[in-house]
Amino acid sequence: MTRLLEFLGNHWMMAGALLVVTVLLIQDLLESLFRKHKVLTPAGAVQLMNTEDTLVVDVREPAEFAEGHIEGAYHIPLGKLEERASEIAQYKEKPVIVTCQQGTRSPSACKTLTKQGFSRIYEMRGGMLAWRDAHYPVTRKRKKS
Repeated sequence: MTRLLEFLGNHWMMAGALLVVTVLLIQDLLESLFRKHKVLTPAGAVQLMNTEDTLVVDVREPAEFAEGHIEGAYHIPLGKLEERASEIAQYKEKPVIVTCQQGTRSPSACKTLTKQGFSRIYEMRGGMLAWRDAHYPVTRKRKKS
């Protein structure tokens, strides 16, 4: 026990870093256990889109959406999602894939849609950056808005 205390005293920065990383890992584990939506990769999103009637909701800002998006994606900026969720109400029982730029806004959007009664919500991990990194196609056409 005294050797452990001596080690911690001599290497307090490493011990502090270990504590921070441990807390963050536990937080991530608890969050993943209690979230009500599923997370999938771009490849998983393509598979789901090819097998079921799936809606892709892009929650990025208009300028980001205009730079390129998934073909057929429905654009609702995150700040307007709660008030505009009724526009996609016909998908409450169908798969809805939510994407953003990097995957940081999607979890909030998934929580909002879950609260609105959507039952099959999927968060695309990594957002459009991961989609492009996987070399999947993007379009600049505005079909839906």
